[in-house]
Amino acid sequence: MTSDFEEQLRAVSLRVTRPRLAVLAALRARPHIDTHTVIELVRAEHPTVSHQAIYDVLRVFTEAGLVRRIQPAGATARYESRVGDNHHHVVCRSCGAIADVDCTVGHAPCLTASDDHGYAVDEAEVVFWGTCPDCSADGTPQESASSEGRK
Repeated sequence: MTSDFEEQLRAVSLRVTRPRLAVLAALRARPHIDTHTVIELVRAEHPTVSHQAIYDVLRVFTEAGLVRRIQPAGATARYESRVGDNHHHVVCRSCGAIADVDCTVGHAPCLTASDDHGYAVDEAEVVFWGTCPDCSADGTPQESASSEGRK
């Protein structure tokens, strides 16, 4: 697994460091992970890695296209290692769980704007909102899209 991560870093001309490998491992283990959880996972294995170093790694990875930063309305920013395929997300209004939704057409962008105003559109971002199966089974009441406290 480590060599796979090393190859990913080298492919985008980034040095291979323990913090970068640890962040990639955290993102692979937990899709749609928030920064706080990345910090917890990385520091569990490497306690000397600073919070700032992890923030810097996430920024560099996002800029290099290794990870994607998503932030559904009213939720904290999340990171995922699934990139380059223009997939979408479904978010639970109750617990904040996020799942991937594959592109409906199969090529980017998945949707065509009715009026693109002359833009060269290369990506469409769609967020579906609802209640996940666990919350539905628990009878957890559905909250509004602007509610606080999402995971």
